[in-house]
Amino acid sequence: MISQKAVIFDMDGVLVDSEAFWKKAEKEVFTSLGVKVTDEDAARTESMTTAAVTKFWFDKYPWKGSNLDDVEQMVVNRVVQLIESEDCLIDGVKPFIARLKAENYKVGLATNSPNTIILAVLRKLGEPYLFDAISSSEFEVAGKPDPAIYLTTASKLDVETKDCIAIEDSYAGMQAAKKAGMTVVAFTNGCVGKRFDIADYEINRFEECDVSVCCSKIG
Repeated sequence: MISQKAVIFDMDGVLVDSEAFWKKAEKEVFTSLGVKVTDEDAARTESMTTAAVTKFWFDKYPWKGSNLDDVEQMVVNRVVQLIESEDCLIDGVKPFIARLKAENYKVGLATNSPNTIILAVLRKLGEPYLFDAISSSEFEVAGKPDPAIYLTTASKLDVETKDCIAIEDSYAGMQAAKKAGMTVVAFTNGCVGKRFDIADYEINRFEECDVSVCCSKIG
């Protein structure tokens, strides 16, 4: 097996089933500030960074008394609470990563979520050294669908982007990986109705996936 190839994981929806947590935190925090959080508008924020989500709601319903950074941190803190208290790990993902590492693949993490959320998820996984490189869009000029975070992660891993697989569950994430020149694997988690058409390959369940078949898609 060639050692200088890599698999890079998105986090929310791939490592942890946290989409509902973000929705809950968003609704609780912004509603408390007088924002009218509709399902339609909330759907528009799903792939944004937390900072972008906060600015989105402030632009629509400006509030007084709390600055954007403080409100963003309120959302992040609530999501951390939910991750820590709920059973949210995606089935089979830890053994899947272990198999990748046993096959000498480098393993990265690239997420739009802030670093505080990453640390909470790593604690949940219980194995802080699963990943060879970790990146948050918090430290990039722009989040997904901009490719910056994937370019950064490939650089940290010292692997060319053409030799990387990105495992994503969102269309914006898939776009980011494609723009970076990576092979895209969609993690569907059995979901129907989402857009996976630009993916090169699909994984429905990690426990059902053959690592060698998945990784043969690189290149």
